[in-house]
Amino acid sequence: MAAIGLVYLLITFVVCFAAVHIIKLAVVGFFSLKSKKQPETEKKPDKNPEPVYYIVEKKRAKKTYSDPKEIQFKK
Repeated sequence: MAAIGLVYLLITFVVCFAAVHIIKLAVVGFFSLKSKKQPETEKKPDKNPEPVYYIVEKKRAKKTYSDPKEIQFKK
């Protein structure tokens, strides 16, 4: 007898779950059809685009180096 109750509970859950999700999808679909998108107009490129300038810095090599530092570790 308890198994029949579990089967009915499972069937009821699946039916309600499916019904809720079908209704949600229908509402989303309805509002997507209601608001139609305007077709996008293609922008024509400018005849004379502005030039792009890049700043390039040259790295300078060191001519003299300082003495290496010695690291003392505590024991």
